[in-house]
Amino acid sequence: MKILAFVDTHGNNAALDNIIIKSKEADILICAGDLTSWGSDIKKILEKLKTAGKPMLVIAGNHEIDEELKKVCESFGYIAYIDKGSYEFEDYIFLGYGGGGFSTRDQRFEQLAKQFAKHITKEKKVILITHAPPYGTKLDDMGSIGHRGCKSIMDFIEKHQPILSISGHLHETAGRKQMIGKTLAINPGPLGKLIKI
Repeated sequence: MKILAFVDTHGNNAALDNIIIKSKEADILICAGDLTSWGSDIKKILEKLKTAGKPMLVIAGNHEIDEELKKVCESFGYIAYIDKGSYEFEDYIFLGYGGGGFSTRDQRFEQLAKQFAKHITKEKKVILITHAPPYGTKLDDMGSIGHRGCKSIMDFIEKHQPILSISGHLHETAGRKQMIGKTLAINPGPLGKLIKI
């Protein structure tokens, strides 16, 4: 399967155009949050992405209001809004957790992680989609100000070893990737990355 993952487009038309071009090679699109800038033009953005003709999974970023984004996404037939939920596609299960990005520890994620763990079986390959990056990685390394990711997300990755972890939030780390055990962790950035799994 080929995934086109992207994050932090904030409604940028050039980035969205690039996503549509790259989508020709993808089986599914994944947005790890901040598709918009404070929810503006969401319908216009989703209409544009609809032209890709691919199914898409979406979670909220810190620039979207969860319930508003969910409502709009549900009105588009090609989108599955999986924030704080899961989605099965072929022999994969996608686990989504959006918003935030400012806490080193996230108690809401830790509670949800217990539910997520119930979905993890040997029959399904797990893909974790979060807006905030895992702590202590290239994805959250902000140089002189240190690491700004989430330890709760890192704990989940280390314990459950999904095959892929997609995150963003920190624009400065767009394009970075790192292996965490058997997990490929990546910040695909607003221009997106095609990932073959």
